Amino acid sequence: METQKNTITSIFQSNTAKMMLVGMLTLVLLIPLEFVKNLILERSQRQEEVKTEINDKWGKSVYFYGPILKIPYTNFEETVSINEKTKESVKEKKVFTSYAYFFPETLQAKANVSTKVLNRNNYESAVFNSAMQFDGHYVQPDFSSRDIADENIQWDKATIVVQTTNLKSIKNEVKIRLGNSDYTFEPVYSGNANDSTESLETGYIDLKKQLALGAKFHFDITYNGSKQIKMVPIGKTTQVAMQSNWASPSFTGNFLPDDKTKQITAKGFKANWKILHINRAFAQQVFDTLPNLSPFAFGVDFVIPVDQYQQNERAAKYGFLVIGLTFLIFFLIQSISKISIHIFQYTMIGLALIMFYTLLISITEHSSFSTAYMIAAIAVVLMISLYSIAILKNRKFPMFIGASLSVLYSFIYIIIQLENYALMVGSIGLFMILGAIMYCSRKIDWSK
Repeated sequence: METQKNTITSIFQSNTAKMMLVGMLTLVLLIPLEFVKNLILERSQRQEEVKTEINDKWGKSVYFYGPILKIPYTNFEETVSINEKTKESVKEKKVFTSYAYFFPETLQAKANVSTKVLNRNNYESAVFNSAMQFDGHYVQPDFSSRDIADENIQWDKATIVVQTTNLKSIKNEVKIRLGNSDYTFEPVYSGNANDSTESLETGYIDLKKQLALGAKFHFDITYNGSKQIKMVPIGKTTQVAMQSNWASPSFTGNFLPDDKTKQITAKGFKANWKILHINRAFAQQVFDTLPNLSPFAFGVDFVIPVDQYQQNERAAKYGFLVIGLTFLIFFLIQSISKISIHIFQYTMIGLALIMFYTLLISITEHSSFSTAYMIAAIAVVLMISLYSIAILKNRKFPMFIGASLSVLYSFIYIIIQLENYALMVGSIGLFMILGAIMYCSRKIDWSK
């Protein structure tokens, strides 16, 4: 009986049994680690909600498409019906008004975008004020493709239309100078719930008179906005110059700026686009209704590249690695020094490692990620090192543990900061860590 008890005791005290217990504990600790990840996700979602509230009040994304000549013309439709009494065919001629839309021959746009970050409690959103100037000219509209007679064209009822978003955040009265006359834009209710754009339209223009004067136009428009500015290159030749104090622009859409003139510095950026009509798949004139040209839009995203919650989320993804490597270090020290470490002590160490992430996210919300990471790492490394002195009964191994954890947290911080080389650096680092563990464990007798 005594021999059986000794056998059972020796089995549970073997390296294999201890390794299995530590492995099971590592898996169990993934549960609170998952709770921490959910907390980060919840805070991140809350930030998105606050961003939406800030942007709704300040101004949303800006999408611009214009100015476009809108010319009404008289259209005729002939229908044939059968008279029920006489059984003779009766022709009827219906008269109705249709519209033709003509894009400018040239369009030059200049945009000066001033950005800033608005804060509410612990959350922030990037917003901007954009002062935009548009110049260009129209050529004589050509109705020959539809065989529309000149007498059916209502030249004196032409208007100019702009399709845009974010009307409520326009900060100036929008007037267009065409020739030597000024025309004020007014909002037009489209009534189309599926169309996210809104219309601005001038009053009637005597177009023949203005075309005789050259039909050059100029107008200014100023927006408060957030997230992005996008424009459609409707000019036969479209040139756009944009400058801003935003240091991390993300150029988006169907066209990229000219690499030769593009400048991005810590103080902001300058970018220029030149787009020809042959570069996009739509004509300079449209009949009946304006199409959805958003797939041809281009512009800039003004968003914070990697926010604090993304960095916290990336850090938490390495939680399993940190717990596993830390437990492995303690297990190797236990195996080499023959010092017994209880499973409860492993549990306390694991919980301390998980507390790192709760400290990190809570401090980040009141400081920068780098500062929060340093404070949380120092606190956890000191706590585990001091606890190790009590467990291991000396200072040699705790100093090694403290140094190892410091290197591990520094390594993970470097990976988080990297973007393009994160996978390569992480793979090389893990390969070196594995090699070090293999070297340190090469003389351990695992049969005991």
